[in-house]
Amino acid sequence: MQRFFAAAIFALFVSQPFAQGYPNKPVKVIVPFATGAASDTIGRLMSDRLTQAMGQPFIVENRPGAGGTIANEFVSKSPPDGYTLLISTAALPIAGVAFRNLKYDTAAFSSITVMTHSPLALAANPNFPPRTVREFIDYAKANPGKVNFGSLGIATSHHVTGEKLKLDAGIDMVHVPYKGSGAAHGDLMGGQIQVMFDNLVALLPHFKSGKLRPLAVSSLKRHPLLPDVPSLSEAGVKDFEAVAWFGFVAPPGTPRDIVNRLNAELVKVLQIPEIRQRLVDGGSEVIGNAPEAADRFLATELARWGTVVKAANITAD
Repeated sequence: MQRFFAAAIFALFVSQPFAQGYPNKPVKVIVPFATGAASDTIGRLMSDRLTQAMGQPFIVENRPGAGGTIANEFVSKSPPDGYTLLISTAALPIAGVAFRNLKYDTAAFSSITVMTHSPLALAANPNFPPRTVREFIDYAKANPGKVNFGSLGIATSHHVTGEKLKLDAGIDMVHVPYKGSGAAHGDLMGGQIQVMFDNLVALLPHFKSGKLRPLAVSSLKRHPLLPDVPSLSEAGVKDFEAVAWFGFVAPPGTPRDIVNRLNAELVKVLQIPEIRQRLVDGGSEVIGNAPEAADRFLATELARWGTVVKAANITAD
């Protein structure tokens, strides 16, 4: 018992400098994708505001490659002192189950917050015969292996969401991976592929111009920017849900007081009207949850995509 109390007092004592003095030098914010990617844009937006709020530079550093695992591994092996952070996305849990030889434990990251959720939209070529989700499923069942769906690469959220739809709806589609949305959207407009999932903000201009047609969104409910477009769950694919998201995580073992301090500042930034409106206009729902809730969300995502990756036999190594 005396040993227990001694350990508790020691832990309390050594944690105080973190709570009182953090940050006292620049903080690296690692983005797992290239400059200009959505994760880079939101990473820089939030880092600029954290710099203003916390009095030290939050410096964005891009470390793209290997589905985000290069950045993930770098952060996982960084000192757990709050001076190296990672912009987390749906790619984090997907990579955690699609790559077989990772040198880090995805579940061990210290979640700070999930900043936003946004659905993917299921887009179709305007000349594709099905006009509704029910018609699409019936068509795919009547034409197994003849519907091509695009993605932005193997084991991306766009890919595994398509694979989840195949499993949940009991249909057979052929996956066609691309290296970027421009090429994928071009082939979708040209009819080389018939459907694809992509981020709502990337597809909205094409929906408005009529070059692509929305069939559904991947959230449980309809999205305010597409009020006339049903969710897949609403349209009959029961409980279907897949969201793009952005958050912050820290290396495993980062002191809870540092995590809580960062969480408090990020939640304040997300409540700034101009920041909030910018995110909403981009199709996002602002979340800003507590670290414990963000940890639970990451665990849920690992379980969700683990089931899909295993059933679809997806490997990204």
